[in-house]
Amino acid sequence: MIVAETNRLLILKFTLKDAAFFLELVNSPNWIKYIGDRNIKTVKAAEERIQEGHLKSYQSTGFGFYKLLLKAENNKSIGTCGLIKRDTLDDVDIGFAMLPDYEGIGIGYEASKEVIKLAKQQFKLKRLVAIVNPNNKKSIKLVEKLVFTFEKHVKPFADDEELLLFAKTL
Repeated sequence: MIVAETNRLLILKFTLKDAAFFLELVNSPNWIKYIGDRNIKTVKAAEERIQEGHLKSYQSTGFGFYKLLLKAENNKSIGTCGLIKRDTLDDVDIGFAMLPDYEGIGIGYEASKEVIKLAKQQFKLKRLVAIVNPNNKKSIKLVEKLVFTFEKHVKPFADDEELLLFAKTL
């Protein structure tokens, strides 16, 4: 089911059939470096994560992380962008990640603009946040280009790694 479409992308909900792609994505170098190792090492573990994360989020909030398909490459799965309501944050968080070959070519910006539009128009959200590893200069640049403003340092996860929290009023 297509959630949204841009000039270059189809934005769809994840299904269990996306487990192999999700496994590749969460084990890509920049995911490991900036988001963290989620210890998803098999297709079965990826299916479980999609079931417990993505599918539950769609059911409980109406939104979640979406898969990005590149139209120019026969609708190849190349990344993710979406919304998540984390228990440790007051506001809904936007996030994104691409396979290495698709980083730095504007896909994150294009997908994020569309997801922000969904957040405002479909889900009636008034504010979004983005949490970013302070060493991830490309993601910081992207959230700033999306007109998010730095607010504070946060430790939203059990590993106590301090992240930067940016926010945007919709």
